[in-house]
Amino acid sequence: MAAREIFAGMPWWVKWVAVPVIALVVFGGLIASVVGFLFGLLFKLLIFVALVGGLIYVVRRFMSSSSSRGDW
Repeated sequence: MAAREIFAGMPWWVKWVAVPVIALVVFGGLIASVVGFLFGLLFKLLIFVALVGGLIYVVRRFMSSSSSRGDW
């Protein structure tokens, strides 16, 4: 039996309210852990990009100021 045939005789609230609520109760922990993992990964990626950008900025600033003095 296909899912379409099973849900054909059901009221609208079973299809659009009860089934999603049951899915959230059953898979809620899994969904929360996946979303938490993705947010943690995104946060670490943003920190990495900020640190690399800051490092590039500091190195360029240091290289430009040291080359203009000519004391090497």
